[in-house]
Amino acid sequence: METKDVIFELRAKNGLSQEELAEKIYVTRQAVSRWENGEIVPNTETLKLLSKLFDVSINTLLGAPRKLICQCCGMPLDDCSISREIDGTFNEEYCKWCYTDGKFVYTSLAQLTDFLVGHMSNENWPPAQARAFFEAELPKLRYWQQSKE
Repeated sequence: METKDVIFELRAKNGLSQEELAEKIYVTRQAVSRWENGEIVPNTETLKLLSKLFDVSINTLLGAPRKLICQCCGMPLDDCSISREIDGTFNEEYCKWCYTDGKFVYTSLAQLTDFLVGHMSNENWPPAQARAFFEAELPKLRYWQQSKE
């Protein structure tokens, strides 16, 4: 979905006119119209305001062009699972289970691996196989790469 369609749908879903949306984010009605016609895309600061107003990520506002994954555990991210900073803004790098209230939940790769093996292994994916997978894949994620440095 394109940005113009996302903004229109969010505005309509929230029962706002173009004028009302414009007032809430300090732009003109014409700016909103131009976004919804696809003439322009809101600037970064305006995207932040729209994100906060509609409680969706900037990635969603831009039509989800990037497939986001948690850079700690590898889980695919959507607006329901993306973490937030203490001020309520989205942190599109991590899921809400790995990064909560501005802090990382898992302090070591072994701790996260143990948790994931305990919760994700099953009769079709035995613990030893799950552990081997996580031990091979998790170190490739940005969070664990940075923690090595």
